[in-house]
Amino acid sequence: MRKLKRSTREAIEGYLFILPWLIGLVVFTVGPIVATLFISCTEWQLFGAPKWVGLANYVRMFNDPLFYQSLKVTLYYTLLSLPLGLAVGLALALLLFQNVKGQSIFRTIFYVPSVVPAVASATIWIWIYNPEFGIFNYILSKFGITGPEWLYSTEWIIPAIAIMGIWGAGSTMVIYLAGLQNIPRMYWEAATVDGASKWQQFWKITLPLLSPTTFFLFVTGLIGSLQTFTAGYIMGGGGGPLNASLFYCLYMYQQGWKWFNMGYASALSWVLSVIIFVLTLFVVKASRSRVQYDLM
Repeated sequence: MRKLKRSTREAIEGYLFILPWLIGLVVFTVGPIVATLFISCTEWQLFGAPKWVGLANYVRMFNDPLFYQSLKVTLYYTLLSLPLGLAVGLALALLLFQNVKGQSIFRTIFYVPSVVPAVASATIWIWIYNPEFGIFNYILSKFGITGPEWLYSTEWIIPAIAIMGIWGAGSTMVIYLAGLQNIPRMYWEAATVDGASKWQQFWKITLPLLSPTTFFLFVTGLIGSLQTFTAGYIMGGGGGPLNASLFYCLYMYQQGWKWFNMGYASALSWVLSVIIFVLTLFVVKASRSRVQYDLM
């Protein structure tokens, strides 16, 4: 048997090394994706054989009021939380970009809450939002203001969950800090010499040069907010009050694991995937003229 060429042998060895990852990719990622596409066209109660129904699950969505409610709640939350999270993260990054004493300590303090598990964070904020003994309403009462019902109010629960998102702005702050450190200081120094104010430097230099960072955070934040689940499940008690916190992923979970409508849940997951893909594609195309990579 002739010896294999060195390049061929190296290729075989390389594939053997990544074989465990390839098996994991096929079994735990590609396989389930293909399976959900098939299941979405069936009626399957988890126990028993699936029954082929074609596109009936997708047609069902048009007559499902909870589908529209969950979509509305998720989009409303995204419109509130995404700009708020970016603004707070950028503000913290700008503050901690300054050369002040104890800079690393402050960075750690602001970042630590972002690594707290989501369930633990939600539990903490349930106590903070308690209308009777929560710290928010206690502070408001000191100013003579009667605080809202927060998580017990259909009007306030989504803004309350969006405000809670500030708790995890530390991860956004770290990425913005990396973006700020990548900007050559000569731009700010030249602007200072020319007499530009700090505000003018922010709008004309800092913000444009941070556009790639903002674009990355916006896209990842958009995808993440559209997949929100924990807040509605823990803080809303499963989507309450009156389905005001029924996020899309929560409704999908309920269909699949509460009512065992696996076919309909799979169809919901594919619709969400399409929504995320379309919105991400729109953001990418709309940002081409606004993201300035060439100035870095």
